[in-house]
Amino acid sequence: MPFSSQAQALATAPQGQEQAGGTRRPNILFIAIDDLNDWIDTLDGPATIRTPNITALAERGMLFTRAFAPGTSCTPSRTAILTGMSPFESGLYSHNIDWRVHPLVSTLPTLPRHFRDNGYATYGAGKLFHAHTYFYGGFTGQPDTTAWDGYFPSLERQLPDQIVPAAGRYPGSSAAGYGRGTNQFDFAPVVVRDGAMGDEQVADYVIEQLETPREEPTFIAAGIYRPHLPWYAPERFFDMYPVEEIALPPWRVDDLDDVPEAAPYGFEAGMGADAMNWVLEDNRTLRWRQALQGYMASASYADYVVGELIASLERSGRASDTIIVLWSDHGFHLGEKSRFGKMTLWERTAHVPLIIVAPGVTTPGSRSDEAVSLQSIYATLAELAGLDRPRHVDGTSLVPLLRNPEMQWDEMPITVHTFGNYAVRDDRYRYIVYEDGSEELYDMVADPNEWTNLASDPDMEPVLRRLRGAIPEEQAEPQEGEGDARAPEDALRG
Repeated sequence: MPFSSQAQALATAPQGQEQAGGTRRPNILFIAIDDLNDWIDTLDGPATIRTPNITALAERGMLFTRAFAPGTSCTPSRTAILTGMSPFESGLYSHNIDWRVHPLVSTLPTLPRHFRDNGYATYGAGKLFHAHTYFYGGFTGQPDTTAWDGYFPSLERQLPDQIVPAAGRYPGSSAAGYGRGTNQFDFAPVVVRDGAMGDEQVADYVIEQLETPREEPTFIAAGIYRPHLPWYAPERFFDMYPVEEIALPPWRVDDLDDVPEAAPYGFEAGMGADAMNWVLEDNRTLRWRQALQGYMASASYADYVVGELIASLERSGRASDTIIVLWSDHGFHLGEKSRFGKMTLWERTAHVPLIIVAPGVTTPGSRSDEAVSLQSIYATLAELAGLDRPRHVDGTSLVPLLRNPEMQWDEMPITVHTFGNYAVRDDRYRYIVYEDGSEELYDMVADPNEWTNLASDPDMEPVLRRLRGAIPEEQAEPQEGEGDARAPEDALRG
């Protein structure tokens, strides 16, 4: 129920370091990646980004092939995952409100705080809760300052400095008049010494924490910023993807002809469409491939950082009693649906990687094709660690699926984009409803590119009725201070 009905929700009391029976609680390695979509080689996107370390991690535990984000940009998605309250429960739908001033959410334990309250040593680095880059006039963000025993670079300054190429391979690559050095649409290789990139600095700190012996169990979190814009990565990762060999994703010029009027005003306008228009300017598909090269290089760079973290965990000797969870806060359009960016309710924004390695629970190399939500992460980790689940947490624990990948999972993930706009996903269909009541429906098996809106097909009425039933009857009103997340300048941020 929305937060107004949960005003008396209480946090659970600390439980100490041991589970029932005196066994030590498992360690947690929590890896969040920004803007990583389903193009990686473990999933089924339209192209293949080489991510060998993420693939190797999936072989250690369970890969969820149909995992979906609760929000369509960084702030609402991360806030929902880390506080345990879905946007329609909390009223936190967009970038423009800080969860720490919310009348209820600010009083409840976030995921890392819950572990700290229960005897864990907690250390984090990089972008976990939402953080803005210097484009906004300084390093700002929404960290939980009560959740950590240590944080890099600090709780007040969540992101290390970014490297800005002085002269990129594609000079003048920025679209829509936004200049180089912003977090807008730009891509270029950089020549830097090893360890200079911000994500490597994050990894160095996390590695230090992983390899430090401690008596108490640990919750150690790494927030990897790439492949968030701008797509700057060391040159060797660009060289992995020769431009002339990059295939464009499926795209139709008339793709949006059958979507409701409610969709384009939020999703086609602004930087997302400006960037698409720019890559197609004068029919220059070369520019499109260059942009894809930037994203793919940045994603492979993020994968390299993941590999450094896992190698460190192995060196620590604690891999056998460490639960690993890897996830991305949302996906990213790379020309599909005529846009570059996020903040849509279509598949490419919502479909994300999710891997859980739980020694003694998950079968190495297992996978689940059931549709699940990242909203389940809080409840899942609490159960795996033997902690009580706080009463405010509304996600469903995935532990039953971890134990039995073949079981049927009836819960349907919900993705939200601002108040009143929802997507529901099951194992076959994607249903979208906008605040004005207009709808989209796609058969993701027959039509994975979402080219044919079936919402007006009378034969689909039984499917529509079933999926409509997943939309929450009660929806928390947007919290005071929430702005319009559809503003054009926000289309690539987050």
